[in-house]
Amino acid sequence: MAASDDAVERKGWADRVVGSMATALGDAIGWMADHGVLFLVFAAVWVAFGVALVWSQGSLDRVWELVRGWPLMTQAVAWLLFLPVMFGLWTWETSWPLVVRLVLVLGVAGWNLLVFLPRAAASTGR
Repeated sequence: MAASDDAVERKGWADRVVGSMATALGDAIGWMADHGVLFLVFAAVWVAFGVALVWSQGSLDRVWELVRGWPLMTQAVAWLLFLPVMFGLWTWETSWPLVVRLVLVLGVAGWNLLVFLPRAAASTGR
């Protein structure tokens, strides 16, 4: 028990600050997921993706080029925070056949929205 107390005492201020921030961020993301905020955010992004896909495919090309022009660390954060959408955008920008790209983008969008479906809505559907 004394060894674990020593380890806690040896934590520096940076470890405590980063640990507190990570816990707060995790709690905030958990709250947003439980209350449907993430579902609404991703639903809005996927709707915008779909609108651009139907009416202005060039805008998807411009978004892809814009993201690729960001610094690497910023790109990494965007990929981390919006992984399903970024995967969908990357998939759309490949030279694969149209049917394959559509199936992948629609599948990822559906999976993404299903995962973030609020628990209250998901439990009433049973």
